[in-house]
Amino acid sequence: MAAEDPFQHLHDEDYARPYLAGLVGAEAYVPIHGRPVFSLDGDWRLTLDLFDEGLRQKWFLLDETPPSQWSHPRDYEIEAGELVSVPSCWNVLKPEWTYFEGAAWYTRHVDWQRGPAGERSILNIGAANYSALVFVNGSYVGGHRGGSTPFSLDVTDNLRDGRNRLQIMVENRRSPNRVPMQHIDWFNYGGLYRDISLMRLPAVFIRQAQAMLLPGGREVRFSVVLSDASNTTAQVDIPELGLSLSVPIRNGKGEVTTPFAGQLWSPDAPRLYDVQFSCGADRISERIGFRTIEARGTDILLNGETIRLKGVCVHEDDLALGKVSTEADVRRRFHHVKELGGNFLRLSHYPHHEHVARIADEMGLLLWAEIPVYWAIAFDNPETYADAENQLRELIARDINRASVILWGVGNENADTDARLAFMSRLAQAARRTDPTRLVGAACLINRETFAIEDRLAEHLDVIGLNEYFGWYEPDFSGLDRLLANSNPGKPVIVSETGADALSGHRGAGRVLFTEDWQAEFYRQQVRRLAATPYVAGIAAWLLYDFRTERRQTGFQKGFNRKGLIAEDKTTRKLAFAVLAGLFAEWRT
Repeated sequence: MAAEDPFQHLHDEDYARPYLAGLVGAEAYVPIHGRPVFSLDGDWRLTLDLFDEGLRQKWFLLDETPPSQWSHPRDYEIEAGELVSVPSCWNVLKPEWTYFEGAAWYTRHVDWQRGPAGERSILNIGAANYSALVFVNGSYVGGHRGGSTPFSLDVTDNLRDGRNRLQIMVENRRSPNRVPMQHIDWFNYGGLYRDISLMRLPAVFIRQAQAMLLPGGREVRFSVVLSDASNTTAQVDIPELGLSLSVPIRNGKGEVTTPFAGQLWSPDAPRLYDVQFSCGADRISERIGFRTIEARGTDILLNGETIRLKGVCVHEDDLALGKVSTEADVRRRFHHVKELGGNFLRLSHYPHHEHVARIADEMGLLLWAEIPVYWAIAFDNPETYADAENQLRELIARDINRASVILWGVGNENADTDARLAFMSRLAQAARRTDPTRLVGAACLINRETFAIEDRLAEHLDVIGLNEYFGWYEPDFSGLDRLLANSNPGKPVIVSETGADALSGHRGAGRVLFTEDWQAEFYRQQVRRLAATPYVAGIAAWLLYDFRTERRQTGFQKGFNRKGLIAEDKTTRKLAFAVLAGLFAEWRT
């Protein structure tokens, strides 16, 4: 028998292949929705791994004997890793990690007692940017791609009574074939930056439960999908409405429709109801609002009435926390939108934390939620499309019952090519197939030949997003006048981005770039024109807060996009904040 070569891993460039088969997607996702969980947030050990030695050398197989007892030298020791808090982004934990892009290994130990026969143990990870591989007690359990959507893994057979070792390899390398690609205009944070938990479920459990108000607002349809193809009965209860319904389940799926006699949800009256779904020993509960949304002609109708969407775009970015969004941070941004007189946010340019939509339901704000099909995605790559569609389906599965979410965005500023049209029209179809109750849109560029709002993708959209910066990247507003006059889109248009950079405190009269004064005048000129255009159904100003992006390196920017109405401290308001608030107050439905 040949002796094992201790250096074999140095020459193995196929080291990652064994882990590709275990990647999970939307079909494996299990929502928490009020179920009790065992939180895994808190202290973890973190070891950076620039050269993927963890996979090459199979760090997950190493035992935990102290170095004094090693028979051979090693390149990894769990206790030598940095003690970090999860959720977090490694970029903000140590100055020398700020720009780190690569792999890192998270490790912690979990005390667990296995349940009765048939009980399932489900690991939920809110988000890991960008790719994650999960190991339990030295065994590979599965992995995930997509930096902003949740995923679930069944770890029932991997956990044992007592102490268990959980290891998660996360890597955030930028790549042409990923979604987003390597060329982006925000900061590439890495890490386990959303909540992690374990959940106990019965052998047969509820995988998806939806409450959908049908067009017209008179009936509501409840649907339930189970974890297997059982024939049984589920139950739906809304105590406040005195509603208790049986849902017959055949082959693991069932639905029932009943008259709706409750109050409709709207930004002015964000009414929510406690809805409980149960099947056998499994039970989930949600606070759900009921409303309808549709596009008719060039109008957007909420509960059958025309609404003008007045709001801003926002990134998940914080000086101290990076991409982590705490509830306090979310409530702060929503209060700022309310102070603007806004009713709408575009969640740019990726799925935000799941409590964003829950809090928006509560506070009465409408949301455009999107996936990062951003700029020059590899539209001709089947794996890239599969990644994008999976992220879309995971986002929809997570937020299907959120009244605040009215639009699924399938792309941003993509050139109108044949490959892009095929890619994004398929995404639009997937969105409608997965969720026929909401609008589908994309942030488009203008047709520079006809100088009009024209995009071949528009045929596949309910709402056309328009990103335009006349008065900033183009010196004056005459182009905007020409564009608006030339266009006859036949569908609602949301100006999904418009704005101008301003360094907080920098002042100057006239069109002096990066001044607060010009940013304020920019909005006066923009909103006056847009509000007078009948087919413009909404405006999402770019944007609420300044945010990190290493693409921008002038003396005014220094690694930040300065188009925020508020500086990166999320406190200091620029002149444009009050100006836009006044303009929104004047723009009536």
